[in-house]
Amino acid sequence: VTAEASMASMAGVCGLAATRPAFSVRASSASSSSSGASSNKCQQAAVPARMGSGVSGAGAGARDVRVAAAAGASAQQDPLMLRTIRGEAVERPPVWMMRQAGRYMKIYQDLCKVHPTFRERSETVDLAVEISLQPWNAFKPDGVILFSDILTPLTGMNVPFDIVKPQGPIVMNPIRNMEDIKTIRLLEPEKSCKFAGDALGLLRKEVGNEATVIGFVGAPFTLASYMVEGGTSDHYKLIKKMAWDSPKVYHALLDTITDSVIEYVKYQADSGAQMVQIFDSWASEFCPADFEKYCLPYLTRIIAEVKVSHPTLPLVLYSSGSGALLERLQTAKADVISLDSTVDMLDARRRLGADQAVQGNLDPVTLFASKEFITEKVLDTITKAGNSKHIVNLGHGVMQGTSEENVKHFFDTVKNYRY
Repeated sequence: VTAEASMASMAGVCGLAATRPAFSVRASSASSSSSGASSNKCQQAAVPARMGSGVSGAGAGARDVRVAAAAGASAQQDPLMLRTIRGEAVERPPVWMMRQAGRYMKIYQDLCKVHPTFRERSETVDLAVEISLQPWNAFKPDGVILFSDILTPLTGMNVPFDIVKPQGPIVMNPIRNMEDIKTIRLLEPEKSCKFAGDALGLLRKEVGNEATVIGFVGAPFTLASYMVEGGTSDHYKLIKKMAWDSPKVYHALLDTITDSVIEYVKYQADSGAQMVQIFDSWASEFCPADFEKYCLPYLTRIIAEVKVSHPTLPLVLYSSGSGALLERLQTAKADVISLDSTVDMLDARRRLGADQAVQGNLDPVTLFASKEFITEKVLDTITKAGNSKHIVNLGHGVMQGTSEENVKHFFDTVKNYRY
């Protein structure tokens, strides 16, 4: 179970094991990045690089000057990822991975032996911070995402759930009618999710401006799918039947959830998140026309209402299997659209336009291949995305069993690339 919208999590606050020392914030080690690239714009981390190698002409030289000036002026103020989203001239694309904190790392697996429940790991502040920092300490990505789960706020909404192996999350009292909806409370995250806010604050202190601290939430439909189905589902028959046959009930439920999601996004931003990703993981279960009717209005409302109070907070929108939904997703007006691996990056750029910041979208299975192949696919993705408003990521979460050596190579390849 991992931080980036894993479907199997626990909610509620648990105490830390008595044998574990309290977490203390450690001094951040400076991230060392080389300042250029070889003729193919990529090289191993140990080899020094030159800015702008492989690009010639007065125009390229002028861009190098602008990039260097921008990097020098902004580096002390905002992390690379935030500057990229704004469309500033940057020296390379930023990079992080969905699910980068968690199950593929041995250090995390060892920690799980001592702290076996997801609830304890994600909702005990010092554990959540420690796990969030494990990939930061190992790979120095440009984003550090909070180790948590999209279902975490459900308990604070009076929707209790548990996790039972091997089934996964189980909602104790599924929501099926208007009377059930009336039992849902508006989330007060400062009370029921304070551990998340405290962890985000500590992460900001730890990484400073060397990386962007990332929060995340589940989108209303994806949360509703668990609440109505009672857990995971193969075909989402109950939630889709509710939408089609009982639209008043469905829309009342989605409106109620949306209110709480908005509060949770704002709380994470106020606590230290510099960017928040919205995971509508199961929205593509609807056909495009139904997505537009049953999912999109709630995504649009979240983004619009958050922007009223937090106009500069970057919001990222992700839906798995969303290749057929890109144009509709764009109408929600998220700052960044996160692409999964089912769409070609060049095609996505053509469909969305160069002004739309995008994230993604390497196939996670690529990280099981040779380093040479990983390099090839990374360079292909970056080249197709162009030199502006692109965050390198996977098209889905990093998979269990992925080699940490290959993960490091993935990060190094991007970090040593130069536009």
